[in-house]
Amino acid sequence: MKPTDAMNPITEDDIANYLANTPDFFARHSELLAAVHLTSPHSHRAVSLQERQAEMLREKIKALEHRLMDMVRHGNENVIIADRLQRWARNLLQVRSGRSLPATIASEIENQFMVPQVAIKVWDVDSRYGQEAFAEGVTEDAKSFASSLTQPYCGVNSGFEAVNWLADSATALSLALIPLRDGAVNTAEPAFGMLVLASPDPQRFQSGMGTDFLERIAELASAALSRLRHD
Repeated sequence: MKPTDAMNPITEDDIANYLANTPDFFARHSELLAAVHLTSPHSHRAVSLQERQAEMLREKIKALEHRLMDMVRHGNENVIIADRLQRWARNLLQVRSGRSLPATIASEIENQFMVPQVAIKVWDVDSRYGQEAFAEGVTEDAKSFASSLTQPYCGVNSGFEAVNWLADSATALSLALIPLRDGAVNTAEPAFGMLVLASPDPQRFQSGMGTDFLERIAELASAALSRLRHD
């Protein structure tokens, strides 16, 4: 410890630094361990240093147990999501008709992932699909907006044109707007379609939520829809 005098009294930091840098202090003064008493934050009574250390250790163990429980819960949730994603992809592979593929993509998202409303539009399709409902009614503004998204939009319904693709746009309080393009969602490739997921729950799709799962949905859907463009 540094020298002290009346002008420079020893501070708590000096004591803390000394103890931190002198690990054998309590080995040489073991009687202090029993003599030092602290106030417990739980009972507000004086407890020994050893008892306080035990309390702190129990608190750390409890915190670790909560973290472990959260990890197990998230792991179980991820397994469930992965299983649903696998079933959704399997059902898409079984679709033989290109004309029914967009509707199947939407209905399977509703069924497998319990999304109240899903809509899909696809453009730049082969001429044989040009008159289908999924290929009509999309303005150039909507196409440009889809191409501008480098990740799914999640948040409140701010009057997007794509909301009008839903069966009941009035109940769409939160949305996920997912661009469909060749390759990964975050590439610079122009979008050739967009998925709209909607819920009456304003918290279902929130700004700032993770979008990795939605991006996987987009990539699988885009790959499945490629045959509508290249037949």
